[in-house]
Amino acid sequence: MENKRIDVWVGVFVVVGALALLFLALKAGNLLSLNFEPTYDVVAQFNNIGGLKVNAPVKSAGVVVGRVSSIGFDNNTFEADVTLALDKRYTFPTDTSAKILTSGLLGDQYIGLDPGGSEKNLRNGDKIQNTQSAIVLENLIGRFLYDKAASAGSTK
Repeated sequence: MENKRIDVWVGVFVVVGALALLFLALKAGNLLSLNFEPTYDVVAQFNNIGGLKVNAPVKSAGVVVGRVSSIGFDNNTFEADVTLALDKRYTFPTDTSAKILTSGLLGDQYIGLDPGGSEKNLRNGDKIQNTQSAIVLENLIGRFLYDKAASAGSTK
């Protein structure tokens, strides 16, 4: 009888440990966001979103003010439509600009919002007009090498 009780407690401990590891893995991979605050959706269009993913943070002044709720493609403008779910407790002017930034040198990408000075605020369904696409490291390296090769060829 004593062995069965120990086996049950060991089983419970293993299940709780496995659930804790699963929770930590989802949080670390940014696949789980536990936010029950009411939100409003805003759309931004970008030429290139790089490695931006759904559930990526939306930050302003270093504070997470929302998450990327969906990413799609607009067949008319040939740009990426990114829907941002912003917390209702944070309001932004209609002339707010959005840009895709990277955490560290090779880190995850997120959207940074720079508030403007308009008197009116963004509402549910509005579109952010001023956007800056992601900087792709491969394109920068390629452009640098091309410029170096062109300048070396012109000095001969």
